[in-house]
Amino acid sequence: MNEIEMLVKQTENAHQWLIKMIDAVPEKKWDTIAKGLESNVSWQVGHQIISIYYHSIMTTVGHIPDIMEKLDLRQYTKMCSFDTLPKDLVGKTDSAELRAHLLFMQGKSLEVLRSLPLQELQNKVEPTKMPHPVAKTKFEALDWNIKHLMWHCGQIATIKRIIDTPYDFGLKRP
Repeated sequence: MNEIEMLVKQTENAHQWLIKMIDAVPEKKWDTIAKGLESNVSWQVGHQIISIYYHSIMTTVGHIPDIMEKLDLRQYTKMCSFDTLPKDLVGKTDSAELRAHLLFMQGKSLEVLRSLPLQELQNKVEPTKMPHPVAKTKFEALDWNIKHLMWHCGQIATIKRIIDTPYDFGLKRP
């Protein structure tokens, strides 16, 4: 297995976990702010839409116009970037549309990843207005994307525990 295949497999796995986590929270509770965490599922999903674009597309191949035409990424950035407040998003999104946009972005990110030549991974990230917070190379950006996705899966699992019930991992209890 080469590095691209490994990154594809890990990215697919992180995407699957994210979908499992959000699907476990009833849609009517997506806007509910989890006390102590001060976040909600709607913000988390919107944040992942822009984060996946940034970490796995923009920093590896640059902007892709057809994505920009399909999704209003500027609006998502205004609502769901790291310096926004999830409470300000309450009532301003539709959970089905958020989920559809997330699936679209996940698919596009995997298309980009699968299309990258192996030798590209050690190249510097594409220049962006905001420098990547941790990555210097495209491999590092793609690797960070996976870690960032799983970090937010943990946050969504915590939100679910606070506003609904703990996530059921299928573990048998004694």
